[in-house]
Amino acid sequence: MSVQEPQPPGTWRYCGNQLLRWRTQSGVSREELAAATNYSSATIKSMEQGVRMPTPRLLDKADVLFEANGKLSAAKNYLRREKFPARAQDFMDREAEAISLWSYEVALIPGLLQTEAYARALIGNHCPPLDDETVEERVAARLERHSLLTRKPSAALSFVLYEAALRAPDVDREQLLNILAAGKLSNVSVQVLPFGRANPTALTGPMVLVETRDHERLALSEGQSVSQLTDDPGVVSSQTERLSMMRALALSPAESARFIERMVEEL
Repeated sequence: MSVQEPQPPGTWRYCGNQLLRWRTQSGVSREELAAATNYSSATIKSMEQGVRMPTPRLLDKADVLFEANGKLSAAKNYLRREKFPARAQDFMDREAEAISLWSYEVALIPGLLQTEAYARALIGNHCPPLDDETVEERVAARLERHSLLTRKPSAALSFVLYEAALRAPDVDREQLLNILAAGKLSNVSVQVLPFGRANPTALTGPMVLVETRDHERLALSEGQSVSQLTDDPGVVSSQTERLSMMRALALSPAESARFIERMVEEL
C-alpha cells in the first residue's frame, strides 16, 4: 500500500455525483450553475467530482434551480469538513490506533507535541492561505491528537527532534516547556539531535513509523506538498534503519531534557 492522495470522503463524492445527475437531468450547463451560485465553473466541477465539499449555499441554490424539492438541500445534514487535509487523513486514522510511534523531525515540532499557539502559527501561515474557520478546525483537530500521549492502554511514543526544529522562530518558552512535560511521561521518549552530531542523513527529511493494534507497520515520509504512507516492508525497513540511526546519534532523553532546559533559561 502506498498513499499519496487519499480519496475524498464518500459523502462528498456521493453528493457531488447527485449534483451532477440533477444538473444534467435539468439541462443546466456547469457555466449556468456557476453564474447562478456565484462560484467559478472549475469550483462547480471539483464539487461534482467530490474533490471539494459541496457547500450548503450551492446545494440550496441548486435545489431550487433544479426543482429537486429538497432532495439536494437535505444533503447538508450529512456533509462535514474533514478535520485534516486529505493527504494526511489516512495517516491520522492509523495514528489514532497506534500502539507505538517513532517520529523524527527536521524543522518543525511534531504535531503531538505542539502547543495551541505554535499550532495556530503554523496553520495560520499556510500557503495558500486558509480561511479562519478552517484554521480553527485544524487547530482543534491537532490538539485532539494529544490524547494519544495519555491514552489507556498507553502507546509507546518516541520523538527525535533536530536542533533546528527547537530553534525555529515560532518556538517560544511555552512550547519548550510543553516538550519537557511530555518527555516526563512514562510512555514518551524525547531526544534532541544537536547540530554537532548530525550527519547528511539527518537532513533528508522527517519521517514517522507507526505500528497499529493489528500490528500493521507503516512508514510516513513527508515533503513540502506530498506525503507517502506505505506498508511496503522494504520501505518500512529502510526507514526504521534510518530512524534508529537518528536515535543513536541523538542525546539521551536525560541529556535532551537538560539541553531543552538550557534553551528555556536563555529565553
